[in-house]
Amino acid sequence: MGLLDDMRAARRAAGRRPTAAATVAADDGMVPALLFIPDISGFTRFIQESGSVLAPQLIADLLEILVEANTLDMEVSEIQGDAILFYRLGPPPTIQEVVTQCRRIFLDFQNYVRLVERDLDSELSTALRAHDLTIKIIVHFGKVSVAQIRQFTKLMGRDVIVVHRLLKNNVTGNEYILLSDGYLETQPAADVARSFSWTRLLRGTCMYDYLGEICYRYAYLSPLRLLLSENGESSGTREGNALKVISTVHVPAAYALRVLSNFRLRARWMPGVSEVTYDLTKAGRLGTSYKVKLNRGQIDFQAVQHFEDADRIEYVEKISLFRLFPNSFLFCFIEAADAQSCLVTLEFRYGYIASPNPLIRFGQRQRMRRFMGQSIRQLAELCEQLKREGRES
Repeated sequence: MGLLDDMRAARRAAGRRPTAAATVAADDGMVPALLFIPDISGFTRFIQESGSVLAPQLIADLLEILVEANTLDMEVSEIQGDAILFYRLGPPPTIQEVVTQCRRIFLDFQNYVRLVERDLDSELSTALRAHDLTIKIIVHFGKVSVAQIRQFTKLMGRDVIVVHRLLKNNVTGNEYILLSDGYLETQPAADVARSFSWTRLLRGTCMYDYLGEICYRYAYLSPLRLLLSENGESSGTREGNALKVISTVHVPAAYALRVLSNFRLRARWMPGVSEVTYDLTKAGRLGTSYKVKLNRGQIDFQAVQHFEDADRIEYVEKISLFRLFPNSFLFCFIEAADAQSCLVTLEFRYGYIASPNPLIRFGQRQRMRRFMGQSIRQLAELCEQLKREGRES
């Protein structure tokens, strides 16, 4: 073997995931892999025409939503502006697992867009309503060569080209799942039909230079919009996917909001928090992120909404890197009872619990319920203590 062959073999070995021990490369270095691309439709027009300086940050948030919605334990190969190439080495997941993944991505994406749209005074909200951002998803299965080039993992091979080319296809519309025959041929036809009982699965084909004819089937995601409600949550699942705690706090409503939204005070009322870090120059602004060391891990929060009217204050934070509850939100509602007291509601909303085990899911809900209960008790005590001491939060 020559020097060039040695280098290639070393790169292939470095690029293989240790966890994919059962995935054995063929003599040519190719391994089977699921290739999965969610792509934000309307991205280019939105960036060019929105006129909002916050538009790139919103796209970054939406890409993070897509990464957080990963239920198939896929790896990220690359992020290209408005799309993410995920991959998973080894045998293909079942069609039901793939459909569940696609539904999760679409619902989490649309729920976040709707949450931002609710801020009627925001130029970003106005731009979103004028530009329909949505999702299309390409699913393919084939063989890839995996190489490690410095700190980057690079996928190569014909099937990588195929999945990228399939982003340009003959499907009318901009929110759909497209599954190549390369993937569908690995699944029983009856299972495929059963997994798409909620929509129609249609046939399509495209001719590509150097690749020839690529056949696929596709289904529109639009029927899933019936599962969306106007306030950024999945209708029909609110009670099952939300945990709510309520407490009377003997301070004015505005004072409670200042304590609740003060990042520096988070460790004093949220159980298990040992440290909070954030950019002091951006504190108090919507869009500001802060990192919380919680027990033995880290969770990221971002302030995304703040509404006030005569009856109620609403403050919303997006939660990231929460492994068991991906793409979750903390809604805080404050209603004045009288001049010196208010009713505070903390509501934790999540799309799903990242475990297939029903016992673990039940246990995590119970743990979160206890966490929420202790949080609101400590928040009430902290507000009243600071008020007694005559300190502003």
